This record gives sequence, C-alpha cells and structure tokens, in this order.
Amino acid sequence: MNERNAFRLKAQFCRKDLIGFSHIMLISALALTAGNPAHANGGGKERATPAKTTSYKQVGKASWYGPKFHGKRTASGQVFNQHALTAAHRRLPLGSQAKVTNLVNGRNIVVRITDRGPYKGDRVIDLSRAAARSLAMENSGVAHVRIEAIH
Repeated sequence: MNERNAFRLKAQFCRKDLIGFSHIMLISALALTAGNPAHANGGGKERATPAKTTSYKQVGKASWYGPKFHGKRTASGQVFNQHALTAAHRRLPLGSQAKVTNLVNGRNIVVRITDRGPYKGDRVIDLSRAAARSLAMENSGVAHVRIEAIH
C-alpha cells in the first residue's frame, strides 16, 4: 500500500464517520422535538382537542347480510363475523367507523366498515346481522337509516 492509497482509505473512513454523525444528529433532533408538542401554547397549557366530528352524512335504505357470508373474507381482508358490529359501504374508507341510526325507531349504533357494497338496488349500507339486530331491523330486512362517518 502506498501513500496515495492510504489517503483514499482514510477519506472513506471519514465519510462513513460523517454518515454516522448525521444519523446521530437526526436522532438527537427528533428526540429534542418529541418533548415539545407543537400544539402547546406559550403558557404550557395544551389546547383542547375537538370532539369526534362527522363530515359525511347519508340517508337511505339499509339491508343486512349474515349466514351466507359468515367466515368469508371481506374487502378489508378480515374474516366476516355476522355477530360483530360491522358494515359494508361503497365509499367510506375500510376500517373507518360510522354511526347508523334507524330513522323509524331512533335506535343507533357505531359500526366498523370492513367491506364494500351493497350491490343490490338503491341500498346505501349492508349491516352485519348483529348490527341489524341492534337497530331492530333484523326481521324486516330493510330499514330507512342515516349514516354519519366518525373521524
């Protein structure tokens, strides 16, 4: 190894040390900002967080599905359980929650959107059997409902 190669070898080690140094600086900077919440005001008091809001509302017919699909995969990849409070909706994000109110009797529940649908007629949501039972619509099969997305 000659003098010129030794210099290149030193330069490479210096660059690696600098890369490690920049990672350490980044981690340090993140650690320092973690203790300082952006929403804290000058007095040290935190602002109140807004309550859960509903921005998506829809009124229409709801139906329910159960035994035929029980145990099969939904659009979200989860296994459908007719005894859970879940629903299928065309537009609401998978995994999101929605408050569903039966407009005839005033009962309401919160369901998790796990599937896509309904694909029949003018219906706007397909509820699991348990959700339909909670809304007292299991026997009729269809109910007039209001859907409100919960964020």
